[in-house]
Amino acid sequence: MIDSNKTEVTGIVGDPLAVLQAIADPVRWAVLDQLADAPRCVCKLQDRISIAGNLLSYHLKVLREAGLITSARRGRWIDYSLADDARERMLAALPGAGALTLDADIHLSLSES
Repeated sequence: MIDSNKTEVTGIVGDPLAVLQAIADPVRWAVLDQLADAPRCVCKLQDRISIAGNLLSYHLKVLREAGLITSARRGRWIDYSLADDARERMLAALPGAGALTLDADIHLSLSES
């Protein structure tokens, strides 16, 4: 029997270039947009993003390898969702983003004082 609670995150998770390349593709951006609303099974993604199934599988693989999405098997179906840190990972991949987050942290700590 297949473990229905197994979550998979693979690939070059710490590579900012892989993240930027993953989100630069319009199809992958559409997948991320769909998953930002709620986790979805691959069949629901296929209904909303009209590309061939093998191409959708390829794009999901790229997003998994970049660490932006996770997958969980549920019987015969696979559910996809945004990784918990996907937004932070995308921001951190931008050049100079470390300074942006540092400035925001400083501003927040100063305004709380």
